[in-house]
Amino acid sequence: MLNDITMGQYFPGNSLLHRLDPRVKLLVTFVYIIAVFIPQNWTGLAVAVAFLLLCVALSKLPVRLITKTFKPIIPLILLTSILNVFYLDSGNVWWDAGFFKLTDHGVYTAIFIAIRILCLIAGSSLLTYTTTPTALTDGLERLLNPLRALHVPVHELAMMMTIALRFIPTLIEETDKIMAAQKARGADMESGGMMQRIRAFLPVLIPLFVSSFRRAYDLATAMECRCYRGGEGRTRMNRLQMHGRDVATLLFTAVFVAALIVLNIVLPSTL
Repeated sequence: MLNDITMGQYFPGNSLLHRLDPRVKLLVTFVYIIAVFIPQNWTGLAVAVAFLLLCVALSKLPVRLITKTFKPIIPLILLTSILNVFYLDSGNVWWDAGFFKLTDHGVYTAIFIAIRILCLIAGSSLLTYTTTPTALTDGLERLLNPLRALHVPVHELAMMMTIALRFIPTLIEETDKIMAAQKARGADMESGGMMQRIRAFLPVLIPLFVSSFRRAYDLATAMECRCYRGGEGRTRMNRLQMHGRDVATLLFTAVFVAALIVLNIVLPSTL
């Protein structure tokens, strides 16, 4: 399961999405996360899915990589779907067991929400798949730059968020190594009930925390040795510049959001 978590990883490429300005990608991702919750009918949701599929095609990333992103959240999707099927008893009854009713409205709502969650995960993952941590930091800092007027440490905030995102794959790899070492010493982490598995996982947490603090200390020492002092007086090797493709992407995203709003007004809700 740990090997299926690809969050925070960057996959080099020369696709259109890779070449977009990181500020544009951040804005489009943020807008898409909000836009996924706009559709209240199947047509609107189909438009949101089509927009995501277009982005996946433009990124030229392997489809297997995108589907691999879904594996860790399958339990969450199943739990959400079961809750919707169990608690929504309106609509045509397909099966009635007294205390439990299976209705078409409950099933359709469960499928609708499951597709929404998949779109959220895939859309967010495309940002880190196609953007380097350095570009992500620069883009986030430039977008939050107006907050400097409120004395918000924008550079430090962007740096912390990017470092946290960057170290997710590292911590996952470290956890996998510790679990393999524990299993080699005879630890059983795959059999027994839920509580027994949680207790078996506790010996992994202590070395993981120790390793995390050591990595944080080494990173801080390395930054100090390179005379890093935050954003004050800092210069950049590569300056961010908007191109025609960036403007076209923003306009296309605006048309996409407008289409979702119009579909919501014109077509009846199915939820």
